[in-house]
Amino acid sequence: MSLSQRIEAPVDGRQSETALAVARGTARLLAAHGFSCVSELPLASGRRADLAAVDRKGAIWIVEIKSSVADFRADHKWMDYRQHCDRLFFATTQAVPCEIFPPDTGLIVADAFGAEIKCEAPEHRLSATVRKAMLLTIARAATLRLQSLIDPTGPYGEGF
Repeated sequence: MSLSQRIEAPVDGRQSETALAVARGTARLLAAHGFSCVSELPLASGRRADLAAVDRKGAIWIVEIKSSVADFRADHKWMDYRQHCDRLFFATTQAVPCEIFPPDTGLIVADAFGAEIKCEAPEHRLSATVRKAMLLTIARAATLRLQSLIDPTGPYGEGF
């Protein structure tokens, strides 16, 4: 493969076009803040984080994407994400009213090209044990995904 070829992650079909656009813009914002992201990260609790991000110092943020009011109202699992991150954010579009989101979480408004933090998330630092487990989970998911893109017929399994 040459450097000019682009590797693209497969879309798994669970996300709406709106959610994919919000994820893309939010990932760009997080990168601008020094974070690297993994999308759809399986967590030890059995949940799946829409975006899990880590910075150079090991801070871990989780971003839960909500593409509509109905999407937010149908989701009661978001509180479980707190046990896996230092800060918890919601990300949404400008069409969704910000007032529906809990005040004890951060809020990001995004489109496919960028995003803005509208409300900072309060910090609730992870224990060293949980931080290490999360860093390993993020690292393994990222490396397995990259390797499976390079070698799609390899023995990498699914669910990462």
